[in-house]
Amino acid sequence: MKLHENEFLAEYAESKLAVAGALLFVIFILLALVPSIFSSQNPYDLRQLALKNSFLPPGSGFLLGTDGQGRDILSAILYGLQISLFVGVASTLLSVFIGLLAGLISGYCGGLIDTAIMRLADLQLSFPAILIALIIMALWGQGISKIIIAITVVNWVYYARTARGSVLAEKEKDYVQAAQAMGMRAPVIIIGEIMPNVLAPIIVIATVRIANAIILEATLSFLGLGVPITRPSLGALIASGYQILFSGYWWVSVFPGLVLMLVVLSINLVGDRLRDVMNPRLKR
Repeated sequence: MKLHENEFLAEYAESKLAVAGALLFVIFILLALVPSIFSSQNPYDLRQLALKNSFLPPGSGFLLGTDGQGRDILSAILYGLQISLFVGVASTLLSVFIGLLAGLISGYCGGLIDTAIMRLADLQLSFPAILIALIIMALWGQGISKIIIAITVVNWVYYARTARGSVLAEKEKDYVQAAQAMGMRAPVIIIGEIMPNVLAPIIVIATVRIANAIILEATLSFLGLGVPITRPSLGALIASGYQILFSGYWWVSVFPGLVLMLVVLSINLVGDRLRDVMNPRLKR
C-alpha cells in the first residue's frame, strides 16, 4: 500500500502525540544547527569563562545556572546537542548505507554470500551492543569520527537483516522475474527495481535507531570513552555533574539529562507513528 504525500501527512497528523514529537524534534534540530544564536556564550572558549560565576543556581544571571568552570549550562546544552544529533544522524546514515547494501546483496544472491553475511550478523548480535562499542572505543580512543564508526559497526546488522527479508519476498514477484527475463544485469535489478520497494521498513527502523545511536553515544561519553572533553555531548555533560549531583549542584547534570530524554522521546514518537502509517497491518 503506497500513500501519496497528502494522504501520508494527513494520516500522520491523526496522532497528536506524533505531531508534537515531530515539532519538538524539529526545534532541537534548529537549536543544534545554530547554537550560537540562542546561547549567551561559547562554553568552550576559555576567554568567555569566569571562575567567579562557578556553580551559580538557575535564574541567577544564567537561566539554567553554571557549572564548576563558570560555564553557562544552557549554552553547553545547545553545543552538546549539536554533537549528539550529528553523531546520531551520521552514524545512522552510514549504518543504513552499509546494512542496506549488505541486505540487498545477501537476499538477491543467496548461497554462500547470503550465508556468510547472515552468519556474521548473527555472530555480532550474540554480543551486547554496548560491549562491542566499548571494545572499539577502548582500542581506538576518543574522537567523533571514531564513535560514529563504532556505532555504525553496532547498528548495520539491523538494516541488513530487514533488507534481506524484504528482498526475499520481492525477488519472487513478477516485476523482478520480468526484469531478469529481459536480460537486465543484477546490479540494475537490485538498485533500480528492488531497492525502492524495500525502503519503507528501512526508513522506519532508521528513525528509531537514531534515538538508540544518541543513547549509545551518550553512554560512551558518560563512561569517558566517547567524544573528547573539548567538544562534549549531552552524555559528557551529564557525566560532568554526576559526582556533584547530591552536593546541591543538581542542575549541572539534571538539565542535560532532561534534554537528552526529550530528544529520544521525540524521535521515538515519530518512529512509532511512521511504523503505523507505513505498515497498515500495524495500525491501531
